[in-house]
Amino acid sequence: MQMIDTQILPDDPSLALPPITVGNTSINPFDIASEMQYHGADSPETAQLEAARALVIRELLRQEAEMTLGREATHNDEQGAISTLLDQALTTPEPDDEACERYFQAHRDRFCTPPRYQVRHVLLPAAPDDQNARDEMKTLGESLLTELAEHPERFDEVAMRHSACPSKETGGSLGELSPGQTVPELDDALKHLPEGLHDRPLASRYGWHLVQLDQRLESETLPLEAVIDRVRHTLREQATRRALRHYLLALAEAIGVTGIALDDEAGGALMQ
Repeated sequence: MQMIDTQILPDDPSLALPPITVGNTSINPFDIASEMQYHGADSPETAQLEAARALVIRELLRQEAEMTLGREATHNDEQGAISTLLDQALTTPEPDDEACERYFQAHRDRFCTPPRYQVRHVLLPAAPDDQNARDEMKTLGESLLTELAEHPERFDEVAMRHSACPSKETGGSLGELSPGQTVPELDDALKHLPEGLHDRPLASRYGWHLVQLDQRLESETLPLEAVIDRVRHTLREQATRRALRHYLLALAEAIGVTGIALDDEAGGALMQ
């Protein structure tokens, strides 16, 4: 590749990096620009840096694969050659029971059942851009809530008469819900509602909901026996990242990288 004095992304001179080389190979700024689409970040500058780092890592591994496995094998199947290289170079110990126990005790909040809700509702339909319909349905909802406050046993009947949701056939029952299983507006409300009939209609993109929270089951920490496979997987992944980071930093020192630092992101950049 031809050396480039200044790496500037097309049409955006504010995003500049110094020339980046891996051994005797320079990283083309247009390749960095193409790679940026695969790196979601909070700013173009961060995405550019992540893209450049990813290309440097690939080039390091490609060059090492050529030296270790041969130019022809690497050229014929570059990804396969890199996978073979990493299989040969990286060894990670299997986490033992003691390590799993320590990790579990330090991160118990990561191994919990989600909260669950036994919910019934009545959907009074109104399109988001039909203000007259939304006002009408809200007024109806307030009237129905007044009725239900006096006669809670009529909820099933109200659902069958008024709800536009298929759940009306079962008295408005949505069954047992976990977070993320219903529309976002209702999902957010369920995190905070007490058990019982909510005293106001809840708005969503579909209209207004009359909500009866029959039971709230809070999250519970699972026993280690139930999550041991997840714990082992997490520890293996952490060990692999550490081993990969050390390996890549050693390659960078041996082959030579200029213009960018791999630092602590080396392992994570490849595993993404």
